[in-house]
Amino acid sequence: MSATAPAVHLARPHRPVLVTGSLRELTGPRHGLVELPLRLWWNPHRTFDLDQPTMLLWMYENVLREAVRVDELRAHLHGPTLIRVWPQLNLPRGVRAAWEARHPRLRPTKPAPVKTAAATSR
Repeated sequence: MSATAPAVHLARPHRPVLVTGSLRELTGPRHGLVELPLRLWWNPHRTFDLDQPTMLLWMYENVLREAVRVDELRAHLHGPTLIRVWPQLNLPRGVRAAWEARHPRLRPTKPAPVKTAAATSR
């Protein structure tokens, strides 16, 4: 009897996605200016203003894609904020799949069925 190996999701070619065990351990900043280390963002302008929604999304996308150590995720991401912005993040399929597989709260919810006039007139 052979066990099936768990799927390996890639952030980009040859880079497995890193996922935390719990969203509660993501205790990074929620507001203000954050400077990412050069390893996570190799641009000379590495400061992100988390009070600007587009900058917050941009920083989260980069950290989720580039982190190779759990402490990088913990230091730069905030669990409740990640849950709130998750649907808006532009992520590689592998990153989204890995995080949603580990954290069901991030999975999209199915919209309620639309009631038609015929169904409501019975």
